[in-house]
Amino acid sequence: ELALKSLGNEGLFLFSSLDTNNDLYLSPEEFKPIAEKLTGVSPIPEFEEEETPDPDGETLSVVAKFQPLVMETMTKSKDGFLGISHVALSGLRNWTAPAAPMSVLLARQFKAFLPPKNKQDLGDPWWIIPSELNIFTGYLSNNRFYPPPPKGKEIIIHRLLSMFHPRPFVKTRFAPQGAVACIQAISTFYYTIAFRIHAEFQLNEPPDFPFWFSPGQFTGHIVLSKDSSHVREFKLFVPNNRSLNVDMEWLYGASESSNMEVDIGYLPQMELESTGPSIPSVIRDENGNVIDSRVSSGEPIQFVFEEITWQQEIPWEEAAQKLEVAMYPFKKVSYLPFTQAFERAKAEKKLVHSILLWGALDDHKPSACLPVPGSGRTLRETVLESSPILALLNESFISSWSLVKELEELQNNRENEFYSKLADLHLEKYNFPVEMIICLPNGTVVHHINANYFLDITSMKPEDVESNIFSFSTNFEDPSTATYLQFLKEGLQRAKPYLQ
Repeated sequence: ELALKSLGNEGLFLFSSLDTNNDLYLSPEEFKPIAEKLTGVSPIPEFEEEETPDPDGETLSVVAKFQPLVMETMTKSKDGFLGISHVALSGLRNWTAPAAPMSVLLARQFKAFLPPKNKQDLGDPWWIIPSELNIFTGYLSNNRFYPPPPKGKEIIIHRLLSMFHPRPFVKTRFAPQGAVACIQAISTFYYTIAFRIHAEFQLNEPPDFPFWFSPGQFTGHIVLSKDSSHVREFKLFVPNNRSLNVDMEWLYGASESSNMEVDIGYLPQMELESTGPSIPSVIRDENGNVIDSRVSSGEPIQFVFEEITWQQEIPWEEAAQKLEVAMYPFKKVSYLPFTQAFERAKAEKKLVHSILLWGALDDHKPSACLPVPGSGRTLRETVLESSPILALLNESFISSWSLVKELEELQNNRENEFYSKLADLHLEKYNFPVEMIICLPNGTVVHHINANYFLDITSMKPEDVESNIFSFSTNFEDPSTATYLQFLKEGLQRAKPYLQ
Protein backbone atom coordinates (compact mmCIF):
# COMPACT_ATOMS: atom_id res chain seq x y z
CA GLU A 1 0.00 0.00 0.00
CA LEU A 2 2.86 2.37 0.81
CA ALA A 3 4.44 1.63 -2.58
CA LEU A 4 1.13 2.34 -4.33
CA LYS A 5 0.72 5.59 -2.42
CA SER A 6 4.26 6.70 -3.20
CA LEU A 7 4.42 5.65 -6.85
CA GLY A 8 0.82 5.60 -8.08
CA ASN A 9 -0.60 2.85 -10.30
CA GLU A 10 1.65 3.45 -13.32
CA GLY A 11 4.76 3.90 -11.20
CA LEU A 12 4.10 0.74 -9.22
CA PHE A 13 3.41 -1.13 -12.48
CA LEU A 14 6.80 -0.10 -13.89
CA PHE A 15 8.54 -0.85 -10.59
CA SER A 16 6.96 -4.32 -10.42
CA SER A 17 8.00 -5.13 -13.98
CA LEU A 18 11.64 -4.49 -12.97
CA ASP A 19 11.44 -6.06 -9.50
CA THR A 20 11.85 -9.61 -10.75
CA ASN A 21 12.15 -11.22 -7.30
CA ASN A 22 9.25 -9.18 -5.83
CA ASP A 23 11.24 -8.02 -2.79
CA LEU A 24 10.21 -4.33 -3.27
CA TYR A 25 13.88 -3.47 -3.77
CA LEU A 26 15.61 -2.79 -7.10
CA SER A 27 19.06 -4.30 -7.21
CA PRO A 28 21.63 -2.83 -9.65
CA GLU A 29 21.03 -5.85 -11.90
CA GLU A 30 17.27 -5.22 -11.93
CA PHE A 31 17.72 -1.50 -12.55
CA LYS A 32 20.18 -2.06 -15.42
CA PRO A 33 17.58 -2.03 -18.26
CA ILE A 34 16.34 1.42 -17.19
CA ALA A 35 19.90 2.71 -16.73
CA GLU A 36 20.76 1.61 -20.26
CA LYS A 37 17.57 3.23 -21.58
CA LEU A 38 18.26 6.57 -19.84
CA THR A 39 21.98 6.75 -20.61
CA GLY A 40 21.86 5.22 -24.06
CA VAL A 41 24.90 3.13 -23.12
CA SER A 42 24.58 -0.64 -23.39
CA PRO A 43 27.49 -2.58 -21.91
CA ILE A 44 28.47 -5.84 -23.51
CA PRO A 45 25.92 -8.35 -22.23
CA GLU A 46 27.18 -10.95 -19.81
CA PHE A 47 26.18 -13.81 -22.06
CA GLU A 48 28.67 -12.67 -24.68
CA GLU A 49 31.46 -12.88 -22.12
CA GLU A 50 30.69 -16.58 -21.70
CA GLU A 51 31.78 -17.19 -25.28
CA THR A 52 35.44 -18.01 -25.81
CA PRO A 53 36.28 -17.02 -29.38
CA ASP A 54 38.60 -19.37 -31.20
CA PRO A 55 40.91 -17.25 -33.41
CA ASP A 56 41.13 -20.12 -35.87
CA GLY A 57 37.43 -20.98 -35.67
CA GLU A 58 35.04 -20.68 -38.60
CA THR A 59 32.44 -17.96 -38.89
CA LEU A 60 28.95 -18.15 -40.36
CA SER A 61 27.19 -15.19 -41.98
CA VAL A 62 23.44 -15.14 -41.34
CA VAL A 63 20.92 -12.76 -42.93
CA ALA A 64 17.52 -11.82 -41.55
CA LYS A 65 14.46 -11.42 -43.77
CA PHE A 66 11.37 -9.81 -42.29
CA GLN A 67 8.04 -8.56 -43.58
CA PRO A 68 5.91 -6.86 -40.90
CA LEU A 69 2.58 -8.13 -39.70
CA VAL A 70 -0.29 -7.43 -42.11
CA MET A 71 -2.40 -5.12 -39.93
CA GLU A 72 -5.56 -5.85 -41.94
CA THR A 73 -5.47 -9.48 -40.80
CA MET A 74 -6.00 -8.46 -37.15
CA THR A 75 -9.55 -8.92 -35.91
CA LYS A 76 -9.48 -5.42 -34.43
CA SER A 77 -8.87 -3.94 -37.90
CA LYS A 78 -12.46 -4.73 -38.91
CA ASP A 79 -13.73 -1.76 -36.88
CA GLY A 80 -10.69 0.40 -37.60
CA PHE A 81 -9.03 -0.42 -34.26
CA LEU A 82 -11.83 1.43 -32.53
CA GLY A 83 -11.06 2.15 -28.88
CA ILE A 84 -7.42 1.04 -29.16
CA SER A 85 -4.92 3.77 -28.40
CA HIS A 86 -2.25 4.46 -31.00
CA VAL A 87 0.37 4.18 -28.25
CA ALA A 88 -0.61 0.58 -27.49
CA LEU A 89 0.21 -0.51 -31.05
CA SER A 90 3.23 1.76 -31.54
CA GLY A 91 5.77 -1.01 -30.98
CA LEU A 92 4.01 -3.18 -33.53
CA ARG A 93 3.56 -0.46 -36.14
CA ASN A 94 7.17 0.69 -35.81
CA TRP A 95 8.62 -2.78 -36.27
CA THR A 96 9.09 -2.78 -40.02
CA ALA A 97 12.59 -4.24 -40.43
CA PRO A 98 14.93 -6.66 -38.65
CA ALA A 99 17.06 -5.21 -35.86
CA ALA A 100 20.19 -6.71 -37.47
CA PRO A 101 19.86 -7.51 -41.19
CA MET A 102 23.12 -9.49 -41.06
CA SER A 103 25.23 -11.07 -38.35
CA VAL A 104 28.49 -13.04 -38.28
CA LEU A 105 28.48 -15.86 -35.75
CA LEU A 106 31.07 -18.40 -34.67
CA ALA A 107 30.35 -21.88 -36.01
CA ARG A 108 31.17 -23.31 -32.58
CA GLN A 109 28.25 -21.40 -31.06
CA PHE A 110 25.92 -23.79 -32.88
CA LYS A 111 27.22 -26.66 -30.76
CA ALA A 112 23.99 -26.24 -28.77
CA PHE A 113 22.14 -27.95 -31.65
CA LEU A 114 24.21 -31.17 -31.43
CA PRO A 115 22.41 -34.27 -30.10
CA PRO A 116 23.23 -35.72 -26.67
CA LYS A 117 24.95 -39.10 -26.66
CA ASN A 118 21.71 -40.96 -25.92
CA LYS A 119 19.83 -39.39 -28.86
CA GLN A 120 21.67 -40.70 -31.93
CA ASP A 121 18.68 -42.22 -33.77
CA LEU A 122 16.83 -40.51 -36.60
CA GLY A 123 13.69 -38.70 -35.41
CA ASP A 124 14.35 -39.26 -31.69
CA PRO A 125 13.64 -35.84 -30.11
CA TRP A 126 15.56 -34.12 -27.33
CA TRP A 127 15.16 -30.77 -25.60
CA ILE A 128 17.68 -28.01 -26.37
CA ILE A 129 15.80 -25.79 -23.92
CA PRO A 130 13.42 -27.82 -21.72
CA SER A 131 9.86 -26.63 -21.12
CA GLU A 132 9.45 -25.72 -17.45
CA LEU A 133 5.72 -25.01 -17.55
CA ASN A 134 2.67 -27.24 -17.64
CA ILE A 135 -1.03 -27.08 -16.85
CA PHE A 136 -0.25 -27.26 -13.13
CA THR A 137 2.50 -24.62 -12.95
CA GLY A 138 0.42 -21.94 -14.69
CA TYR A 139 2.19 -19.29 -16.75
CA LEU A 140 4.78 -16.54 -16.37
CA SER A 141 4.01 -12.88 -15.72
CA ASN A 142 2.70 -10.63 -18.48
CA ASN A 143 4.08 -7.60 -16.64
CA ARG A 144 7.64 -7.69 -18.02
CA PHE A 145 9.59 -5.64 -20.53
CA TYR A 146 13.13 -7.03 -20.56
CA PRO A 147 14.23 -10.66 -21.05
CA PRO A 148 16.36 -12.32 -18.39
CA PRO A 149 20.00 -12.89 -19.42
CA PRO A 150 20.16 -16.14 -21.41
CA LYS A 151 22.23 -19.01 -20.07
CA GLY A 152 23.80 -22.10 -21.57
CA LYS A 153 22.11 -23.27 -24.74
CA GLU A 154 19.69 -20.33 -24.58
CA ILE A 155 22.53 -18.01 -25.61
CA ILE A 156 22.73 -18.92 -29.31
CA ILE A 157 18.94 -18.90 -29.70
CA HIS A 158 18.71 -15.51 -27.98
CA ARG A 159 21.48 -14.21 -30.23
CA LEU A 160 19.71 -15.42 -33.37
CA LEU A 161 16.28 -14.10 -32.39
CA SER A 162 17.83 -10.74 -31.44
CA MET A 163 18.46 -10.23 -35.15
CA PHE A 164 14.70 -9.72 -35.52
CA HIS A 165 14.05 -7.59 -32.43
CA PRO A 166 16.15 -6.53 -29.40
CA ARG A 167 13.82 -8.08 -26.80
CA PRO A 168 13.28 -11.80 -27.49
CA PHE A 169 12.11 -14.06 -24.67
CA VAL A 170 13.49 -17.54 -25.33
CA LYS A 171 11.15 -18.92 -22.67
CA THR A 172 7.52 -18.14 -23.41
CA ARG A 173 4.90 -17.24 -20.82
CA PHE A 174 2.77 -20.25 -21.72
CA ALA A 175 3.52 -23.95 -22.11
CA PRO A 176 5.00 -25.61 -23.98
CA GLN A 177 8.15 -23.53 -23.70
CA GLY A 178 11.60 -24.17 -25.02
CA ALA A 179 13.23 -25.72 -28.04
CA VAL A 180 13.20 -29.32 -29.24
CA ALA A 181 15.30 -31.01 -31.94
CA CYS A 182 15.88 -34.33 -33.67
CA ILE A 183 18.32 -35.78 -36.20
CA GLN A 184 16.94 -35.70 -39.72
CA ALA A 185 20.01 -37.06 -41.54
CA ILE A 186 23.38 -38.61 -40.68
CA SER A 187 26.63 -38.88 -42.68
CA THR A 188 30.13 -39.87 -41.60
CA PHE A 189 31.00 -36.37 -40.41
CA TYR A 190 27.72 -34.39 -40.46
CA TYR A 191 24.22 -34.20 -39.03
CA THR A 192 21.14 -32.48 -40.34
CA ILE A 193 19.24 -31.36 -37.25
CA ALA A 194 15.58 -30.31 -37.44
CA PHE A 195 14.39 -28.02 -34.65
CA ARG A 196 11.33 -26.21 -33.31
CA ILE A 197 11.50 -23.21 -30.98
CA HIS A 198 8.75 -21.48 -28.99
CA ALA A 199 9.76 -17.89 -28.26
CA GLU A 200 8.13 -14.46 -28.18
CA PHE A 201 9.01 -10.76 -28.24
CA GLN A 202 8.19 -7.77 -26.08
CA LEU A 203 7.59 -4.85 -28.45
CA ASN A 204 6.97 -2.01 -25.96
CA GLU A 205 9.13 -0.28 -23.36
CA PRO A 206 8.26 1.96 -20.39
CA PRO A 207 6.31 4.18 -20.03
CA ASP A 208 4.04 2.18 -22.37
CA PHE A 209 2.40 -1.04 -21.20
CA PRO A 210 3.68 -4.46 -22.36
CA PHE A 211 2.81 -5.71 -25.85
CA TRP A 212 3.56 -9.40 -26.44
CA PHE A 213 4.18 -10.68 -29.97
CA SER A 214 4.11 -14.49 -30.11
CA PRO A 215 4.70 -16.29 -33.42
CA GLY A 216 3.11 -19.74 -33.47
CA GLN A 217 6.55 -21.35 -33.73
CA PHE A 218 10.03 -21.01 -35.17
CA THR A 219 11.25 -24.05 -37.05
CA GLY A 220 14.12 -24.91 -39.35
CA HIS A 221 17.22 -27.02 -39.79
CA ILE A 222 20.99 -26.90 -39.47
CA VAL A 223 23.63 -28.99 -41.25
CA LEU A 224 26.73 -29.08 -39.05
CA SER A 225 29.77 -31.24 -38.47
CA LYS A 226 29.70 -33.65 -35.57
CA ASP A 227 32.41 -31.63 -33.80
CA SER A 228 30.51 -28.37 -34.51
CA SER A 229 33.59 -26.81 -36.15
CA HIS A 230 31.77 -26.32 -39.47
CA VAL A 231 28.20 -25.32 -40.36
CA ARG A 232 27.20 -26.15 -43.91
CA GLU A 233 23.80 -24.46 -43.82
CA PHE A 234 21.31 -22.95 -41.40
CA LYS A 235 17.71 -21.81 -41.74
CA LEU A 236 15.12 -20.68 -39.17
CA PHE A 237 11.65 -19.35 -40.00
CA VAL A 238 8.08 -18.79 -38.82
CA PRO A 239 5.76 -20.97 -40.95
CA ASN A 240 3.40 -18.84 -43.04
CA ASN A 241 1.25 -21.60 -44.57
CA ARG A 242 -1.83 -20.81 -42.44
CA SER A 243 -3.91 -17.65 -42.65
CA LEU A 244 -3.00 -16.60 -39.08
CA ASN A 245 0.33 -17.33 -37.42
CA VAL A 246 0.92 -14.74 -34.67
CA ASP A 247 -0.77 -14.05 -31.36
CA MET A 248 -0.65 -10.57 -29.81
CA GLU A 249 -1.58 -9.46 -26.30
CA TRP A 250 -1.27 -6.07 -24.69
CA LEU A 251 -2.09 -4.73 -21.23
CA TYR A 252 -4.25 -1.70 -20.54
CA GLY A 253 -3.45 -1.11 -16.90
CA ALA A 254 -0.84 -0.96 -14.22
CA SER A 255 -1.12 -4.42 -12.69
CA GLU A 256 -0.97 -8.10 -13.56
CA SER A 257 -4.78 -8.27 -13.35
CA SER A 258 -5.31 -5.32 -15.70
CA ASN A 259 -7.46 -5.67 -18.77
CA MET A 260 -5.71 -7.34 -21.66
CA GLU A 261 -6.51 -7.08 -25.34
CA VAL A 262 -5.91 -10.17 -27.47
CA ASP A 263 -5.68 -10.47 -31.23
CA ILE A 264 -4.21 -12.66 -33.95
CA GLY A 265 -2.72 -11.80 -37.32
CA TYR A 266 -0.62 -12.89 -40.27
CA LEU A 267 3.14 -12.44 -40.57
CA PRO A 268 4.30 -13.00 -44.18
CA GLN A 269 8.01 -13.52 -43.45
CA MET A 270 10.30 -13.92 -40.46
CA GLU A 271 13.38 -15.84 -41.49
CA LEU A 272 17.09 -16.32 -40.82
CA GLU A 273 19.33 -18.04 -43.36
CA SER A 274 23.05 -18.57 -43.76
CA THR A 275 24.59 -16.96 -46.85
CA GLY A 276 26.79 -20.02 -47.37
CA PRO A 277 28.89 -22.49 -45.39
CA SER A 278 30.96 -21.28 -42.46
CA ILE A 279 34.49 -20.27 -43.46
CA PRO A 280 37.79 -20.02 -41.58
CA SER A 281 38.41 -16.64 -39.98
CA VAL A 282 42.16 -17.22 -40.40
CA ILE A 283 43.81 -19.07 -43.28
CA ARG A 284 47.10 -20.87 -42.76
CA ASP A 285 49.50 -22.56 -45.18
CA GLU A 286 50.78 -26.11 -44.79
CA ASN A 287 53.42 -24.85 -42.33
CA GLY A 288 50.85 -23.19 -40.10
CA ASN A 289 51.70 -19.64 -41.14
CA VAL A 290 48.87 -17.13 -41.53
CA ILE A 291 48.39 -16.12 -45.16
CA ASP A 292 46.33 -13.38 -46.79
CA SER A 293 42.67 -14.25 -47.27
CA ARG A 294 42.77 -12.61 -50.70
CA VAL A 295 44.50 -13.77 -53.82
CA SER A 296 46.83 -11.44 -55.76
CA SER A 297 43.91 -10.00 -57.72
CA GLY A 298 42.36 -8.77 -54.48
CA GLU A 299 39.44 -11.18 -54.69
CA PRO A 300 38.58 -13.28 -51.63
CA ILE A 301 39.72 -16.89 -51.73
CA GLN A 302 36.98 -19.20 -52.93
CA PHE A 303 36.53 -22.23 -50.67
CA VAL A 304 35.55 -25.60 -52.11
CA PHE A 305 33.51 -27.85 -49.84
CA GLU A 306 33.17 -31.60 -50.19
CA GLU A 307 29.77 -32.98 -51.08
CA ILE A 308 28.00 -34.62 -48.16
CA THR A 309 26.79 -38.18 -48.72
CA TRP A 310 23.95 -38.96 -46.34
CA GLN A 311 23.88 -42.53 -45.08
CA GLN A 312 20.54 -42.29 -43.25
CA GLU A 313 17.76 -39.71 -43.48
CA ILE A 314 14.07 -39.17 -42.94
CA PRO A 315 11.78 -36.68 -44.75
CA TRP A 316 11.39 -33.18 -43.30
CA GLU A 317 7.66 -33.80 -42.73
CA GLU A 318 8.42 -36.82 -40.56
CA ALA A 319 11.01 -34.93 -38.51
CA ALA A 320 8.63 -31.99 -38.04
CA GLN A 321 5.89 -34.35 -36.88
CA LYS A 322 8.23 -35.92 -34.31
CA LEU A 323 9.02 -32.45 -32.93
CA GLU A 324 5.34 -31.57 -32.84
CA VAL A 325 4.47 -34.68 -30.81
CA ALA A 326 7.34 -33.90 -28.41
CA MET A 327 5.84 -30.45 -27.82
CA TYR A 328 2.24 -31.68 -27.88
CA PRO A 329 1.59 -35.30 -26.84
CA PHE A 330 -2.03 -34.93 -28.03
CA LYS A 331 -0.64 -34.98 -31.60
CA LYS A 332 -0.03 -38.72 -31.23
CA VAL A 333 -3.38 -38.63 -33.01
CA SER A 334 -3.01 -37.25 -36.54
CA TYR A 335 -4.95 -34.01 -37.07
CA LEU A 336 -5.60 -33.70 -40.81
CA PRO A 337 -6.47 -30.54 -42.77
CA PHE A 338 -10.22 -29.90 -42.78
CA THR A 339 -11.20 -31.12 -46.25
CA GLN A 340 -8.71 -34.01 -46.16
CA ALA A 341 -10.24 -35.25 -42.90
CA PHE A 342 -13.66 -35.68 -44.53
CA GLU A 343 -12.19 -37.50 -47.51
CA ARG A 344 -10.34 -39.89 -45.18
CA ALA A 345 -13.45 -40.38 -43.02
CA LYS A 346 -15.50 -41.31 -46.07
CA ALA A 347 -12.87 -43.80 -47.25
CA GLU A 348 -12.48 -45.42 -43.82
CA LYS A 349 -16.18 -45.14 -42.83
CA LYS A 350 -15.37 -43.21 -39.66
CA LEU A 351 -16.69 -40.07 -37.97
CA VAL A 352 -14.84 -36.75 -38.01
CA HIS A 353 -13.71 -35.38 -34.64
CA SER A 354 -13.22 -31.69 -35.37
CA ILE A 355 -12.04 -28.80 -33.20
CA LEU A 356 -12.88 -25.31 -34.41
CA LEU A 357 -10.94 -22.44 -32.86
CA TRP A 358 -10.34 -18.73 -33.05
CA GLY A 359 -6.60 -19.39 -32.65
CA ALA A 360 -4.38 -22.40 -33.40
CA LEU A 361 -4.52 -25.58 -31.32
CA ASP A 362 -0.90 -26.64 -31.89
CA ASP A 363 0.96 -23.34 -31.51
CA HIS A 364 2.24 -22.28 -28.12
CA LYS A 365 0.27 -19.06 -28.17
CA PRO A 366 -2.67 -18.83 -25.78
CA SER A 367 -5.24 -17.21 -28.09
CA ALA A 368 -7.09 -20.50 -28.42
CA CYS A 369 -7.86 -20.40 -24.72
CA LEU A 370 -9.31 -16.93 -24.23
CA PRO A 371 -11.37 -15.33 -22.80
CA VAL A 372 -11.77 -18.16 -20.28
CA PRO A 373 -8.20 -18.94 -19.17
CA GLY A 374 -7.08 -22.28 -20.43
CA SER A 375 -9.94 -23.73 -22.53
CA GLY A 376 -7.93 -24.60 -25.67
CA ARG A 377 -4.72 -25.05 -23.70
CA THR A 378 -6.46 -27.16 -21.05
CA LEU A 379 -7.96 -29.39 -23.74
CA ARG A 380 -4.64 -30.13 -25.39
CA GLU A 381 -2.74 -30.55 -22.11
CA THR A 382 -5.29 -32.80 -20.39
CA VAL A 383 -8.11 -34.62 -22.16
CA LEU A 384 -6.67 -34.67 -25.68
CA GLU A 385 -3.43 -36.28 -24.52
CA SER A 386 -4.95 -38.77 -22.07
CA SER A 387 -4.52 -42.43 -23.01
CA PRO A 388 -8.25 -43.38 -23.18
CA ILE A 389 -9.02 -40.42 -25.46
CA LEU A 390 -6.01 -41.07 -27.70
CA ALA A 391 -7.03 -44.72 -28.04
CA LEU A 392 -10.67 -43.98 -28.93
CA LEU A 393 -9.77 -41.19 -31.37
CA ASN A 394 -7.27 -43.44 -33.19
CA GLU A 395 -9.74 -46.32 -33.33
CA SER A 396 -13.00 -44.64 -34.34
CA PHE A 397 -12.41 -41.09 -35.60
CA ILE A 398 -10.54 -38.98 -38.12
CA SER A 399 -9.42 -35.83 -36.30
CA SER A 400 -8.98 -32.29 -37.56
CA TRP A 401 -8.64 -28.77 -36.20
CA SER A 402 -9.40 -25.57 -38.08
CA LEU A 403 -9.24 -21.82 -37.68
CA VAL A 404 -12.58 -20.02 -37.87
CA LYS A 405 -11.05 -17.63 -40.39
CA GLU A 406 -10.06 -20.51 -42.68
CA LEU A 407 -13.55 -22.01 -42.64
CA GLU A 408 -15.10 -18.60 -43.31
CA GLU A 409 -12.92 -18.36 -46.41
CA LEU A 410 -13.87 -21.91 -47.44
CA GLN A 411 -17.55 -21.12 -46.83
CA ASN A 412 -17.38 -18.17 -49.22
CA ASN A 413 -15.48 -20.10 -51.89
CA ARG A 414 -18.20 -21.31 -54.23
CA GLU A 415 -15.80 -23.16 -56.55
CA ASN A 416 -16.35 -26.33 -54.50
CA GLU A 417 -19.92 -26.46 -53.20
CA PHE A 418 -19.29 -29.57 -51.08
CA TYR A 419 -16.38 -28.02 -49.17
CA SER A 420 -18.34 -24.80 -48.81
CA LYS A 421 -21.25 -26.74 -47.33
CA LEU A 422 -18.93 -28.58 -44.91
CA ALA A 423 -17.62 -25.25 -43.64
CA ASP A 424 -21.14 -23.87 -43.39
CA LEU A 425 -22.34 -26.80 -41.26
CA HIS A 426 -19.38 -26.32 -38.89
CA LEU A 427 -19.73 -22.57 -38.53
CA GLU A 428 -23.45 -22.95 -37.72
CA LYS A 429 -22.45 -24.76 -34.53
CA TYR A 430 -19.47 -22.59 -33.57
CA ASN A 431 -19.39 -20.50 -30.41
CA PHE A 432 -16.32 -18.55 -29.28
CA PRO A 433 -13.61 -19.52 -28.47
CA VAL A 434 -13.47 -23.31 -29.09
CA GLU A 435 -16.12 -25.76 -30.32
CA MET A 436 -15.64 -29.53 -30.40
CA ILE A 437 -17.72 -31.16 -33.14
CA ILE A 438 -18.47 -34.74 -34.16
CA CYS A 439 -19.89 -35.21 -37.62
CA LEU A 440 -20.53 -37.67 -40.42
CA PRO A 441 -18.31 -37.84 -43.52
CA ASN A 442 -20.94 -35.75 -45.33
CA GLY A 443 -20.58 -32.94 -42.76
CA THR A 444 -23.80 -33.56 -40.80
CA VAL A 445 -23.13 -32.63 -37.17
CA VAL A 446 -24.30 -35.33 -34.75
CA HIS A 447 -22.84 -33.86 -31.54
CA HIS A 448 -20.97 -30.76 -30.40
CA ILE A 449 -19.95 -28.95 -27.22
CA ASN A 450 -18.33 -25.60 -26.47
CA ALA A 451 -15.03 -25.74 -24.60
CA ASN A 452 -16.10 -23.18 -22.01
CA TYR A 453 -19.24 -25.16 -21.19
CA PHE A 454 -17.23 -28.38 -21.13
CA LEU A 455 -14.77 -26.90 -18.62
CA ASP A 456 -17.61 -25.49 -16.54
CA ILE A 457 -19.39 -28.83 -16.13
CA THR A 458 -16.19 -30.81 -15.52
CA SER A 459 -15.20 -28.41 -12.75
CA MET A 460 -18.53 -29.02 -10.97
CA LYS A 461 -19.48 -31.89 -8.73
CA PRO A 462 -21.39 -34.59 -10.63
CA GLU A 463 -24.53 -34.07 -8.53
CA ASP A 464 -24.53 -30.35 -9.39
CA VAL A 465 -24.63 -30.86 -13.17
CA GLU A 466 -28.17 -30.06 -14.26
CA SER A 467 -27.81 -31.36 -17.78
CA ASN A 468 -27.94 -35.09 -18.35
CA ILE A 469 -26.17 -34.77 -21.68
CA PHE A 470 -22.94 -35.98 -20.07
CA SER A 471 -22.48 -38.43 -17.27
CA PHE A 472 -19.43 -38.93 -15.12
CA SER A 473 -17.70 -42.28 -15.16
CA THR A 474 -16.11 -43.93 -12.15
CA ASN A 475 -13.55 -45.62 -14.39
CA PHE A 476 -11.39 -42.52 -14.60
CA GLU A 477 -10.34 -40.27 -11.79
CA ASP A 478 -10.22 -37.19 -14.02
CA PRO A 479 -13.77 -35.91 -14.70
CA SER A 480 -12.54 -34.04 -17.80
CA THR A 481 -11.29 -37.24 -19.40
CA ALA A 482 -14.40 -39.17 -18.38
CA THR A 483 -16.71 -36.48 -19.74
CA TYR A 484 -14.84 -36.10 -23.03
CA LEU A 485 -14.87 -39.87 -23.44
CA GLN A 486 -18.61 -39.80 -22.89
CA PHE A 487 -18.94 -37.00 -25.48
CA LEU A 488 -17.11 -39.12 -28.07
CA LYS A 489 -19.09 -42.27 -27.27
CA GLU A 490 -22.40 -40.45 -27.47
CA GLY A 491 -21.33 -39.08 -30.85
CA LEU A 492 -20.67 -42.64 -32.03
CA GLN A 493 -24.05 -43.77 -30.68
CA ARG A 494 -25.94 -40.94 -32.41
CA ALA A 495 -24.18 -41.67 -35.70
CA LYS A 496 -25.02 -45.39 -35.75
CA PRO A 497 -28.26 -45.04 -37.77
CA TYR A 498 -26.40 -43.07 -40.45
CA LEU A 499 -23.38 -45.38 -40.75
CA GLN A 500 -25.28 -48.67 -41.06
